[in-house]
Amino acid sequence: MRVFRLIKVATLVAVLFSQSVLTIGVMTPAFARGPESLSGLAEQVMDAVVNISASTNVPAEQQRSTPMPQLPPGTPFQEFFDEFMNPKGENGGKMPPQHKSSSLGSGFVIDASGIVVTNNHVISDADEIMVIFNDGRKLKAEIIGKDPKVDLAVLRVKPDKPLVAVKFGDSNVEKIGDWVMAIGNPFGLGGSVSAGIISAKNRDISDQSYGQYLQTDAAINKGNSGGPLFNMEGEVIGINTAILSPTGGSIGIGFAIPSSLAAPVIDQLRQFGETRRGWLGVRIQSVDDNIAETLGLGTARGALVAGVDEKGPSKVAGLEAGDVIVTFDGKPIKESRDLPRLVGQTAVGKTVDVVIVRKGKEQTVRVTLGRLDETEKQAKAGEPTQPEQPVFKKILGLDLVTLNDEARKRLSIKDSVKGVLIAKVDPNSPAAEKRLSAGDVIVEVQQEAVATPDAVSKRIDALKKDGKKSVLLLVANPSGEVRFVALGLD
Repeated sequence: MRVFRLIKVATLVAVLFSQSVLTIGVMTPAFARGPESLSGLAEQVMDAVVNISASTNVPAEQQRSTPMPQLPPGTPFQEFFDEFMNPKGENGGKMPPQHKSSSLGSGFVIDASGIVVTNNHVISDADEIMVIFNDGRKLKAEIIGKDPKVDLAVLRVKPDKPLVAVKFGDSNVEKIGDWVMAIGNPFGLGGSVSAGIISAKNRDISDQSYGQYLQTDAAINKGNSGGPLFNMEGEVIGINTAILSPTGGSIGIGFAIPSSLAAPVIDQLRQFGETRRGWLGVRIQSVDDNIAETLGLGTARGALVAGVDEKGPSKVAGLEAGDVIVTFDGKPIKESRDLPRLVGQTAVGKTVDVVIVRKGKEQTVRVTLGRLDETEKQAKAGEPTQPEQPVFKKILGLDLVTLNDEARKRLSIKDSVKGVLIAKVDPNSPAAEKRLSAGDVIVEVQQEAVATPDAVSKRIDALKKDGKKSVLLLVANPSGEVRFVALGLD
């Protein structure tokens, strides 16, 4: 009986094991090997991918970055070098006044009539642009429009027959782990295909406000810039634009502009020859845990309004410094960097609902967007000198004094700046860690205006009695730019 049971158990285990092996045998290799073949997909879209040759005329004085070597008299190579340079290294008259510097990139056709997309950095300074097709044809291109901020450019060529074109897909529906295929012109070798997966989404790789990139391990090398990143349906879901590499070659970390960001920009470039971005007219900053606690947000989220442009749309709509924007046009603002991207992608003149948190309560404000003027630049004030003023109050590592006319003149503080002057900052205090400095002015304490050091002290004492763990300060620099700073009350 015991033997029978062992045999029966062993048989059952064997059956279960064989079933699990069959299951694993069916599933595991499919996941491991990926698509059966990409040949059909590559054949379908290859003719729509082009090489971009951009040339720039370089003046003669910029042609040589290092001097020619000085040769000993009578050298047999003297005549050879004299063809280009005289013995003093000066222009011998035989070198042309300028020469062309060329660069190679990639692109793709989105309209059979001859509309081509590439990266702006591929053609930004070019005097002549040639588009080279898979069949060897070369067509001269003109620039319809370009956008350095997103690194896109739209070109036009005039073919004698309709071109093979590809269409955009929706990068938002693509998932991490989905298979993708990149086609480009790596190292100037000609059309080349590589495959991989989407490694990550929403990557920030630069300081520009609109950078939300796809990351892929599909090999992207020098010369792939401007080429398409396809999904398995042959739709362009990204435009290859950058790699992370110490050598200039692929190490499995490449980045592409997602189609959800690129397509609206390309439409504007085709229609207007330029990008027309929405403008909200606010200066924002991130919300950390301390600021979230002081404003009653619960968790850190949204974009904190640090200032409102006096001539901007937000001023008209009633937005104020201290408001936290948590939703824009129906889309949640998880981090402050989300807001500029969403506003920039919204049509100029559109009226949108903006949900804000003001003094712990949510409310909705309707704002009609203006147009962002890319030429406007905010001036940055230098660090002010430490004023020689008597200390009236020492609070939270800050020496506070009354802001009088003498201090205002000495520190070049604008007349519009009202509040309490910071005369000194303890270098070992949390205030120093938050980059408060002598010459800054405390405008508000917990969203209430203050004019004297005593007012600051009383407001902070009241917060401590109420059990608050931190205080929110609105601080202005001498030029009037304001920001919020949360300091612990411990």
